[in-house]
Amino acid sequence: MKIKRGDIFFADLSPVVGSEQGGVRPVVVIQNNVGNKYSPTIIVAAITSQLHKAKLPTHVGITADSYGLPKNSVILLEQIRTIDKKRLREKIGVFDDKVMIKVDEGLKTSLGLS
Repeated sequence: MKIKRGDIFFADLSPVVGSEQGGVRPVVVIQNNVGNKYSPTIIVAAITSQLHKAKLPTHVGITADSYGLPKNSVILLEQIRTIDKKRLREKIGVFDDKVMIKVDEGLKTSLGLS
């Protein structure tokens, strides 16, 4: 399976502890494409359809019909994690450059790189 930065997959994020996002849910690949090609693990950010969550500077809103998601959603860039590629299920779609620029801004905020 070829995986690229910006790809959207369903992934099984269980088991979890505390406030971590879990279960089978959409994720976006945020790792660089060299790592995506050679590493057995991948860095992803969780996506939720719970739009009532507190709006944080690490959140990026997404319209479902544009990217193959089942519902309008939010990318949670404070919920990033490294997972084994075996946790990935089917590919849903790909975020365009416009969304990925917002993802990069959210990551800078989350990681204190701004």
